[in-house]
Amino acid sequence: MLQRGAQGIAGDIGHVRLARGAGVPCHCGNEGCLEALASGPAIAGTLHDGDRPLESGAQVVERVKRGDRDAIQAVRQAGRDIGEVLAACVSLMNPSVIVIGGAMAQAGEHLLAGVREVVYTRSTPLAATHLAIVESSTGADAAVIGASMLAIHYALSPENVDALTA
Repeated sequence: MLQRGAQGIAGDIGHVRLARGAGVPCHCGNEGCLEALASGPAIAGTLHDGDRPLESGAQVVERVKRGDRDAIQAVRQAGRDIGEVLAACVSLMNPSVIVIGGAMAQAGEHLLAGVREVVYTRSTPLAATHLAIVESSTGADAAVIGASMLAIHYALSPENVDALTA
């Protein structure tokens, strides 16, 4: 079941603070947020092309696909950071599947391996035994599919169906 929260921002794990992020500023005004450590731009900022940092997550993914050891290590660490937050989510919500999407998911198994490493290690065996951690199959269409589902859920909500039939 979709959880929206009181102000509609439930599920925003990007601004959960990580101990490893102490002193790392986030655009939200806090420091140490998952986004400041594990987003495409954050990872790109830690890698360099000559004397200047990479500019985008797409460049990071490109390097990972070429087998660049530094990019692979950075993406694996980002996966561990994501896994740290998701391990808490597993304890709280006990999902059967975690689907990893977004631009950095295109780094594939390198990102997923980091996530799995931490989630499976830190989650209780009962919660993790049948837990699958997979890459999203929606690719670039994820936002459109998600928006469509929200519209369908709204249009077909019991309140709206009752109003239409009254």
